[in-house]
Amino acid sequence: MKEHKTDIGNKKAVYAELQNVWVSYYNKWVLKSICLKCYQGEILGIVGPNGSGKSTLLKVILGLVRPQKGVAQLFGHMPDKHNRLEVGYLPQISKADRSFPVTALDVVLMGLYNRIGFFKRPGSKSREVAMEMLREINMADHAEKPFGMLSGGQQQRVHIARALASKPKLLVLDEPSTGVDSVAQEDFYELLAKFRDEMNISVIMVSHDIGVITAHADRIACLNLEIHYHGEPDSCFEPEIMQKVYGKNLNVMVHDSRCATCFKKHEHND
Repeated sequence: MKEHKTDIGNKKAVYAELQNVWVSYYNKWVLKSICLKCYQGEILGIVGPNGSGKSTLLKVILGLVRPQKGVAQLFGHMPDKHNRLEVGYLPQISKADRSFPVTALDVVLMGLYNRIGFFKRPGSKSREVAMEMLREINMADHAEKPFGMLSGGQQQRVHIARALASKPKLLVLDEPSTGVDSVAQEDFYELLAKFRDEMNISVIMVSHDIGVITAHADRIACLNLEIHYHGEPDSCFEPEIMQKVYGKNLNVMVHDSRCATCFKKHEHND
């Protein structure tokens, strides 16, 4: 999949930017001196161990957490409820999300509530938009199925459809592949690449799994309180970078199309 190259030097709009951002909780710094940009039409992966500040960084981008120092901008302005309408956000999925008694279509319709209002009943136009999104992810046949009865990979696709329902410019995903097997992960990342290439949507996603995300992102930011690397995925595996981000004695398994599960999948589809 990884053939797309973003032409960063030539032009593209900056969708999200952090300039020397510092954030503290209970007098302890959880983000320090963060400088980061996400451009139009790119997939930016943010990797780091648990507790490194990844989820907090996403909340700063969305304006849900205000930094003590520095500036956060979303589409060239301070993040607020208006420009957040241009963002599809997928937080970490919990077991409660998976067991909630709704259909797949109901879940996608939730992505439109910010635009139609939480207390208004979705009309026929909203249902048409939701069905369009389900068709985009090849899940239209599952629209009326209970969400909890879908597989992990299918649930993940429905959550992406929900995030896309409002036709955002930017997708922000927090650990999107948690609890999903490797074949479903591969399908998921191919889906993100499709939306990037066909709709020019940008993606910011965080993960603790550097071996998977580097195979699919256009650029990588390695985070552990500070950003220790920001650039091409292939160069982030330098020992000194890995030691700063993850500590010593790190073994990295890079996931690609030659692995057994993906070979089996593609062999089946040929």
